Amino acid sequence: MKAVILAGGKGTRLAPYTLVFPKPLMPIADMPILEVLLRQMKRSGIDEIILTVGYLSDLLKSYFGDGRRFGVKLSYSYEQTPLGTAGPLSQINGLDETFFVANGDVLTTLDFSHMFAWHKIRGAVATIATHQRKVNIDFGVIQKDEDNKIIGYSEKPSLDYLVSMGIYIFQPEVLSFIPTGQYLDFPDLVLKLIEAGKSLVSYPFSGYWQDLGRLDDYNQGTSDFNAMRSQFLPEEN
Repeated sequence: MKAVILAGGKGTRLAPYTLVFPKPLMPIADMPILEVLLRQMKRSGIDEIILTVGYLSDLLKSYFGDGRRFGVKLSYSYEQTPLGTAGPLSQINGLDETFFVANGDVLTTLDFSHMFAWHKIRGAVATIATHQRKVNIDFGVIQKDEDNKIIGYSEKPSLDYLVSMGIYIFQPEVLSFIPTGQYLDFPDLVLKLIEAGKSLVSYPFSGYWQDLGRLDDYNQGTSDFNAMRSQFLPEEN
């Protein structure tokens, strides 16, 4: 089984660390974020992984090499110019079977093999791993009409959202919706698939998930990994 991991971004929200360090190499305990993900994929039967790289790619290649020491076959797809989150897929050959795509800064206990089985049963062209998130608003929220008449007031409300976890499963036909060498993000790709009448499904996941793109989330993820390490990497036991 194949997977593409997106590792070409500059990680500007983690500056100044990422000024000299690619975000997927940011350490979680004694290993980089990306190494945790590689080990989890290997455990789920994903044995061929392509890293899309650009920014500070030599450092990534120097650390991860051909993937042999992680038990996977690792190769690299280079972006000469930024192509967004979905655009880099247009440059990768050999994606002729069902494949995973994941952001390189995701920390989760998701079982990739279970998600794969979910995808196959539903017969969709794309499955998006999703997580319920609550956003707390620290202000009183006002509702008004067109004449500025106040029609509602909520004191520090909480809003629930279903968010993408940055983990996807695609059928090869999805690639025909991604123009070669052009910038395209996943939200735009999803809208193109919906407009074309293609079947997309959500894979709801209630376990641990954290996007590590911001400094406070990265610090929280590091703390959680240290406390829950056996849940992220049970094979170590």
